[in-house]
Amino acid sequence: MLPSLLGESSGRSARSPIDPSFIPAGARLGVTEVSNPMLWVAVSLFAVLIGFQLYYLVIRQAAKRTLREAEQRATSIVREAEREREGKAREAELAAKEKLLQARNEFEKASRKRRSELESFERRLAQKEDNLDQRLAEQNRRDQEISKLDRSLATREKALSKREREIEELCDEETRKLEQIAGLSAQQAKEELVRLMENEARNEAAHLIRRMEERAQEQAMRHSQRIIANAIQRNASDFVAETTVSVVLLPSDDMKGRIIGREGRNIRALEMATGVDLIVDDTPEAVILSGFDPYRREIARVALERLIADGRIHPARIEEVVEKVRAEFEARLVQEGEAALLELNIPDLHPELVKLLGRLRYRTSYGQNVLKHSKEVAYLAATMAAELRCDLHVAKRGGLLHDIGKAVDREMEGSHLHIGIDLLRKYGEREEVIHAMACHHGDFDPESVEAVLVTAADALSAARPGARREILESYIKRLEKLEEIATGFNGVQKSFAIQAGREVRVIADSHKISDEEGIWLARNIAKKVESELTYPGEIKVTVIRETRSIEYAR
Repeated sequence: MLPSLLGESSGRSARSPIDPSFIPAGARLGVTEVSNPMLWVAVSLFAVLIGFQLYYLVIRQAAKRTLREAEQRATSIVREAEREREGKAREAELAAKEKLLQARNEFEKASRKRRSELESFERRLAQKEDNLDQRLAEQNRRDQEISKLDRSLATREKALSKREREIEELCDEETRKLEQIAGLSAQQAKEELVRLMENEARNEAAHLIRRMEERAQEQAMRHSQRIIANAIQRNASDFVAETTVSVVLLPSDDMKGRIIGREGRNIRALEMATGVDLIVDDTPEAVILSGFDPYRREIARVALERLIADGRIHPARIEEVVEKVRAEFEARLVQEGEAALLELNIPDLHPELVKLLGRLRYRTSYGQNVLKHSKEVAYLAATMAAELRCDLHVAKRGGLLHDIGKAVDREMEGSHLHIGIDLLRKYGEREEVIHAMACHHGDFDPESVEAVLVTAADALSAARPGARREILESYIKRLEKLEEIATGFNGVQKSFAIQAGREVRVIADSHKISDEEGIWLARNIAKKVESELTYPGEIKVTVIRETRSIEYAR
């Protein structure tokens, strides 16, 4: 019975999973194409099956040796061994089939991937071949077109050469005919043509010279106008003064108590309504209004005079009268501006500029009324422009508006010059007028004669006798202090305060002060002036250093 069992086992084991007849033909052909991991898996499976067969042979030999010793036990052992072998064989077979199936799937997957890559590569190659074929066809077509163009150009060149020869022959023939008709040879005709061209050139040269002379005269006229205007400007100088108080006369000293009011309520109400300080001191039958804004000071003066005339002085009445006077002044500003325009015959001024011009009626500069000063500058600039045959309208308009920024310079940041430029541009003034107005303090270089005339007229109006005032003693002390500060520095020989104290000119010793030290000297003098003096505007410090070489010939 054991041999039969062994025979069955041998028969079953002979059909192992790695039997070549069991592997499909496609798989056997592709074994060599499998990658190294697949080969190792197949070898491992083969080794397992070989080991199992060896194990089975060992059991078989042991069974033969023990058959003689225990026949009774052999049957049960063989049955048990057969069952065990069958179970392990089935397990081994299933495992081998599973591994083989896995290896086959991986092989097929790799094969499909490789096949898809090859197909993609073939498609790209085919596409490139198509592109190359198209390019080659295009190149061939272009070569054919170029060849056609070459042939066409050669044909045209021949035709043009033939045409040129025909034209030359016709020209020669026409020249002979013209010579026969005119009775002149070609050389004589050339000489006649040259003579005519020379005459024409002489005429054109004469006209050109005349035009150049006229242009030179015009330029000389403009240059002479500029020279005259600069000369007028050099002869102008400035004075300085200031006024910040107004005096209101009282019918009696008893009125001071009524103006102050109970516990000072009336005077406080008046100061809050007008923004002006009210000074009640020992001055008989008078009170003083102090404020930097003449417009507000004038409103306070008129309101106080009306309150004194009315006799009813209390906070409510004060506010009422101040508001009424302020409203009247708004209308009066327009009237003052229109009157100035009518007097100077200046039309088409923006209404806001007319109103600002009226405010200048209540603005003073160094004791000089700004509106009267502006009208005077406009009149002087227009007169000089008319004498010099310049644009008197630009000069007059620029002179009238040159200080327009002073109407609001205490309400806005910046100098009255830049405020005025912004206002004129905002309300649509011409650039010529703005430029003439902007140059009156020397912040901008004048580019027109009218700008120089406005500058000169402004200086003349301010410098004429009686135009502006200042306390003489304080003015002289300030100039002496300015020269004293400059002379106190080492290396300074002399110092002079000029331009009404707006400039100090310092003469430095060339043996003690070098050019570089001169720069620092000017800066140090300016800093000391800033720290020790109080002055309006700015003071220019000019340091002059010169070297003189003197020799006598005997």
